Amino acid sequence: MTIRPDSPLISLVIPCFNEEASIPVFLEAVKNELSEQALELIFINDGSEYQTLEVLKKHAAKNPDIQILNLSRNFGKEAALTAGLDHTTGDCVIPIDVDLQDPLSVIAEFLSKWREGYDVVYGVRDNRRTDTFFKRLSADKFYKSFNKISEHKIPPHTGDFRLMDRRVVETLRTLPEKTRFMKGLFSWVGYKSIAVTYSREQRAEGITKFSFFKLWRLALDGIFSFSVAPLRLSSYLGMIISVLALLYAAKIVIETLLFGIDVPGYASLVTIMLFIGGLQLLSMGIIGEYISRMFTETKSRPIYILEGRYSGDTAEKNEPSK
Repeated sequence: MTIRPDSPLISLVIPCFNEEASIPVFLEAVKNELSEQALELIFINDGSEYQTLEVLKKHAAKNPDIQILNLSRNFGKEAALTAGLDHTTGDCVIPIDVDLQDPLSVIAEFLSKWREGYDVVYGVRDNRRTDTFFKRLSADKFYKSFNKISEHKIPPHTGDFRLMDRRVVETLRTLPEKTRFMKGLFSWVGYKSIAVTYSREQRAEGITKFSFFKLWRLALDGIFSFSVAPLRLSSYLGMIISVLALLYAAKIVIETLLFGIDVPGYASLVTIMLFIGGLQLLSMGIIGEYISRMFTETKSRPIYILEGRYSGDTAEKNEPSK
């Protein structure tokens, strides 16, 4: 059994996009809940449009535990998480949102499970009362659909909030793909894992920055990055339509030979053509989703660009990107 330190260095990875109002509240909560822990607070400013970076610098000048990774533009939360993981040094790493919907009090239970020998301790929301009805419904359908078609299951109602041992993070850092669905990557690497349930809270400040279209895009990235089921579905539909078309053609020939019945009329032919045409376009769209991701990977552009790294009054600019 792996022996875990009693006083580990904990790296909190905190992506931020226009979260200047939430940062002081979050830091106060960290002070109240985690004052006895050795901490490394890694904030990632993901191309915020307002005062997020200035607020972070102000607090970093007072708190030596704070490090700021300033991305050159908005790369998205998955890239921001990747940047944060790349720069952690802690014995265990915890991605967490700055809005405090994932309560800091749960971290004590995470650490307890980690000391028992678990490499990953992931949080499972026991309710989603803070979400809208549509978001609850769509999230439930997404998890069920994803787990049906993917070999690597995601525990339902889990987010990025989890504790990962150092060796898990080092493994994640070796994964090179540019189109990233972090929940899927967390699941793919494996390791000894256990769930901890908790109640999700309301946002401490501000409003969510995830629009419907961002969530939809993230869902597509998850499905097309971790499953070939859509491609197989296109193949199966093509085979089924081909068989049905042959049977229908045989029926027409037999009826014509036996009864002299004319070829079916214009309306039925147009309906069949539109139906098959729609299936062809659907199949082309599915293939296009996979090709677009192949195109992104072959360009080999970095996942993010780091404009600068700040800690207290110091700044290191133009660090290597990944």
